[in-house]
Amino acid sequence: MNTNISKTIILTLAIIGINIYTAKAQQLDPALKDLISKGLDKSHSLTINNLDAEQAKIDQNLAKTVFLPKITFNGSFTRLNDDLTLDGDTQNLLMGTQKLLIKEAIGMPFNSPFPESIPLSEIPNLQDKNILKSSVDLDWVLFSGLEAHNAIKASKHKETSLNYLGYAEKDKIALKIIEAYDKLALVYASKEVINATKAYLSEQERYVKKAIENGLAIPISLKKIELAQQQLASKELEFNHNRILLIEVLHQLTGEHKEALALLNPKLQSITVISNTATDKRNEIKALEAAEQAALYKSKMEKSHFIPKVALKGHYEFIEEDLSLLDPKWFIGVGIKWQVFDGMQSKLKSQKSKLESQKYRAQREEAEELIAMSIIKAQLEYESSLQNSVIAQKEVELATATYEMINKQYKNNLASINDVIEALTDLEKANFKLQESYFDQRRASTNRLHAKGQLTSFYK
Repeated sequence: MNTNISKTIILTLAIIGINIYTAKAQQLDPALKDLISKGLDKSHSLTINNLDAEQAKIDQNLAKTVFLPKITFNGSFTRLNDDLTLDGDTQNLLMGTQKLLIKEAIGMPFNSPFPESIPLSEIPNLQDKNILKSSVDLDWVLFSGLEAHNAIKASKHKETSLNYLGYAEKDKIALKIIEAYDKLALVYASKEVINATKAYLSEQERYVKKAIENGLAIPISLKKIELAQQQLASKELEFNHNRILLIEVLHQLTGEHKEALALLNPKLQSITVISNTATDKRNEIKALEAAEQAALYKSKMEKSHFIPKVALKGHYEFIEEDLSLLDPKWFIGVGIKWQVFDGMQSKLKSQKSKLESQKYRAQREEAEELIAMSIIKAQLEYESSLQNSVIAQKEVELATATYEMINKQYKNNLASINDVIEALTDLEKANFKLQESYFDQRRASTNRLHAKGQLTSFYK
């Protein structure tokens, strides 16, 4: 067997790890960033959250419209069973009064008979039975007792809370896509290890066949190599299945075509992200803070129900002919509405909203404790992952040196083919372990960024 070729294959196995180990990714792969962007656009949960935020914004506008004047046009036709008139005695009294006034006007004594030649005016109806009305009303709230003001504040904080929940959801989606992408990179890296091992076994097979022809080896040695090749083929099939599954996962998360995902060639790289020593406030905490404020303003809104409200009222009739004798053509006025007791409803609603704000505060305090613990855990896992990568690299170097030594012994008939295959298997396992250590390191790094509230700036 050509010793230079063997060393080249071994070097290939080691370089797969060394290149990954020394590469430092301060930023994400552009292809991964593009997938995250598509995943955020596709997310149904984000769409629902954005719609809820839009509804909260509309609630603010609805509260503001309380102070806009409301103008209403009215029109109606009514037919009564009869005209509304004064009773007979009142009509006679009015007719007698009319005669006295006429006598006085023409200078006749009041006890003289009334001249029949002088016409008298009919007593008008209080309301004709046919009534046609057309009018306009103006209602204008001048002061809502701070109820609208507090409602606007509550809706604004609710919108802020929903926006922060949306940011938190974006981070969760990004984490899922990054993890799936890195798993796909791990599959491709493992495939490279398998290909390098396969190439070596193929060369070893040729060496053993030639040795058998020269009587330097027995056929059983060839069978053992063939068994190792079958075992390697089984691993290759397993990794191909994993690749198909991961492409399907990325397709579901991002909506990207499977054909385009199949063309991706992600690489595992050791992430060295310089994060701030200070911890940024997580979006989940900001969302709970805003929700707490929204509940407090909702409580104030319920309390302000007892404050007097001031409103302006106006009315104008377009058709004057059908008005009754008692109906005005127009009027305008300012009124105060003061509800001093509503059966305890406002008080109980206010207490309920206040308890809701206390619930959000308790959730926030609990979340802060859990996040503080997760930061410590993420930091420890990150440090451990770095150390594990160093250890895995040393194991690859040891496995490589061991294999080279046993391979030389085998060529000098000082070791069996079993020893060679076992050493190669150990080298293969060491390289797999190294790839997994890089994957774990990337997980620990992104989890640390997420725990410290700094993930968004990493994938944006």
